[in-house]
Amino acid sequence: MSSPTTEKHQVESDQHAISNDSDFKAKDIDVEEVSELSREMRPPPDGGWRAWLVVFGAFCSFLATQGYGYSWGVFYRYYNENVYPDHMTELSWIGSLWYWFCTITGPIYIWMASKWDDRYVIGVSCILCTLAMIFAAETHAIWQLYLTQGVMSGIGTSFAWYASLHGPSEWFDKRRGLAVGITMSASGVGGLILSNVATACFETIGYRWALRVLGFFQFAGLGIAALTCFRLNPPRKNVPFIDISDLKNKEFLILLTIHFIGNFAFYMPSGFVPSYASYMGLNPWISANMSAIMSAFMFVGKISVGFISDYVGRFNMAVFCALMACVAHLAVWMTATTEGSMWAFAILYGIFGGGYIAMITAVVAQVVGVENVDSGLGWAFFMWSWGGLAAQPAASAIVDRGDEPDYRGAIIYAGVLFFAGACASWWLRVRRGGWKILKKV
Repeated sequence: MSSPTTEKHQVESDQHAISNDSDFKAKDIDVEEVSELSREMRPPPDGGWRAWLVVFGAFCSFLATQGYGYSWGVFYRYYNENVYPDHMTELSWIGSLWYWFCTITGPIYIWMASKWDDRYVIGVSCILCTLAMIFAAETHAIWQLYLTQGVMSGIGTSFAWYASLHGPSEWFDKRRGLAVGITMSASGVGGLILSNVATACFETIGYRWALRVLGFFQFAGLGIAALTCFRLNPPRKNVPFIDISDLKNKEFLILLTIHFIGNFAFYMPSGFVPSYASYMGLNPWISANMSAIMSAFMFVGKISVGFISDYVGRFNMAVFCALMACVAHLAVWMTATTEGSMWAFAILYGIFGGGYIAMITAVVAQVVGVENVDSGLGWAFFMWSWGGLAAQPAASAIVDRGDEPDYRGAIIYAGVLFFAGACASWWLRVRRGGWKILKKV
């Protein structure tokens, strides 16, 4: 038999346990919050068939969507010369709307990712982009092209942009520069293919069928991406509609400034090199092939710069590429008077302009951390989008301001902005790694 003292201690112990249990319930722990805290994050495998399959899917996505962006200048030139003559500034808004909307969903991407798998988001993109080009083929006014080839296609591209770009940054660490470079090089390959396909269509079956062919091409590329862009880790849950936590990071704010400046210059060559070549009196096939060659060397530049950056530092390569893009504008394009000098610019800008965007994308994960790469990429390319909206109309206004086209003023405008981007990239590089020039940062 137990003593009265033992029974008293047992009763007090039971009461204490009940009290603790009540306190626990009173805290009303959120089960989903506990699940979120215990979520295991697998480290990037940096290789394997599944990781490279994700890169392949992302490549196909960029091939289909950004390839159109890099070939837009061919459509722009054809519209201005044959469909809606002498409406350069009005037509430039088609491309500007697309460039703006193609990254506009950035701030809400992390919220979308918490609700739907990336492959479903890319599937929606596949439908929107295909229908946009089919509808554009039936238009009869510039404002209708704004809605189809500009807005609808841009929104569809935006869904694919983040869902595709997320994978290579998540599945790779030491080789992230290479993986992101391969993914983004697809835009150059797409531009190379679509510039020539569109020009061939213009001269044979007409621009309306060129748009339809583009739609079918996007359906195929995005369809592959929708099947292969797997996530490495489950997305965060209970995220706000717009996550502003990354904006407390001062280095990230500098990176946002770099992205904001960058797109005011980046797409200017792809939009204006074909029309400038026509202004010089070059054959239309040559102007189309200049866009194609520039796109091809962007393919080379993004992969090679990405590969080199894994050894010498991604921040270092961002600064170098921005400076070389500035030199290509102010020392080569601005002084170009022959076909050969234009080829030289197309090659130089393809390598270093393409390398620049690959680098300022690859460093996002380093600045915010892999666990925050979704929101980081979203905010970075949201800032990028504003240049897409305003850059080409601004450049068009500069070109059209006199009796004769003032391409020189537009070239200076883009070159100076690349120099500003180089300065901001150097500032971020110094904050990350100090003043030693040869240090890998």
